[in-house]
Amino acid sequence: MQPYQRTRQQREKKSGVIGLLITLGFHALALVVLLACGLTYLDPPPPERTSLVIEFEEEDVPDKPVITRVGRQPQAEEVDVTKPVELVQKAESPYVNDHPNTTPATKPDPHGDVEVPTPKVEEPVLDPRASFPGMSKKDDSATAPHSASEASEGFKAGQPDGNTKEGKVEGSANAHVKGRNVVGSLPKPSYATQAQGTVVVQVKVDQYGNVTEAIPGAEGTTVTDKNLWNAARNAAMKAHFNMDAGAPAVQTGTITYIFKLK
Repeated sequence: MQPYQRTRQQREKKSGVIGLLITLGFHALALVVLLACGLTYLDPPPPERTSLVIEFEEEDVPDKPVITRVGRQPQAEEVDVTKPVELVQKAESPYVNDHPNTTPATKPDPHGDVEVPTPKVEEPVLDPRASFPGMSKKDDSATAPHSASEASEGFKAGQPDGNTKEGKVEGSANAHVKGRNVVGSLPKPSYATQAQGTVVVQVKVDQYGNVTEAIPGAEGTTVTDKNLWNAARNAAMKAHFNMDAGAPAVQTGTITYIFKLK
């Protein structure tokens, strides 16, 4: 072992012994001081207190007198249900809205919050002109009256939509009063007789267009059945023509009814 190592070990031992002696001396001095200051122990020790009792003295407070009043108890006012409701104060906003208070319309979204109705599939409708190609032609052929919306002077007398002023249309009535037109349509006769033929009724019309007299059996009548005559007369009395202040006071004309078997 080297000399310096041996010297260091000796110093360490010496320092340890000195430190132990100083510690023992300090504790012995402290014990002497405590004993000299009267450090004693109670034997037996006093009992432990587990609670703290605090006593309060009550202060005498005088009783407050009860005030009583003589009178009626408050009652609710009777409500008249027939009177309108009177508002004490209306709920009004201090701000003026310049645009209507509307919310945007809901739109379908991927979350499914808005139900989208299933579109209705309409059945295809057949164009009537596809079944009758001739109806689309604009000419004077036999199909022309079927494709026209209104009857005109160019139609031939006797066609289904012909002009009653120029020809006799089978199954419909015709009125002939010079310078006068029928207002609306001629009333149809009501009959239950199984007979057919033509009854011409002579009518008298005043300036207001009212039929004042009707006499069946005029020239052109082809049937003598009294039931058809009465039906034609009753229908003619219900006819009405346009007013004409320049017409005669009583103007004569005819209404022709064509009866067919029912």
